[in-house]
Amino acid sequence: MISRQYALTFLAILSACGGGAAGSTTGPSAGPPPMTATVNATPDIAFNPSPVQIVSGGTITFAFGSVAHNVYFDAVSGAPADIPGNNAGTSVSRTFASPGTYGYSCHIHPGMRGSIVVGATTTGDTPMGGGY
Repeated sequence: MISRQYALTFLAILSACGGGAAGSTTGPSAGPPPMTATVNATPDIAFNPSPVQIVSGGTITFAFGSVAHNVYFDAVSGAPADIPGNNAGTSVSRTFASPGTYGYSCHIHPGMRGSIVVGATTTGDTPMGGGY
């Protein structure tokens, strides 16, 4: 039989170690994607970051540095207008009204591609379970 003192000590240690319910986790939540983001068209012939996530109705600013680039979106419903031309030393923004994944490329530099993932504007409490 376990003594009362031993049982209380055990519970105190368990409590201090975060001995909550099995499968529970604590820590920062991922949170919703941001409303705005910047994609840099780099001299290394890359879009950075890619992929980038924003919420529906959010805006991406394409920052063009010293090397000329352009942005042509894949032909999908909801894609914003392309950014044609030879853009250097400037920034151009596009708003994404509909959820989805939008691929894009630079026609000046074949193989230079990126993507934008647009999520819903609301973020309810979504359980993070494995269906136990």
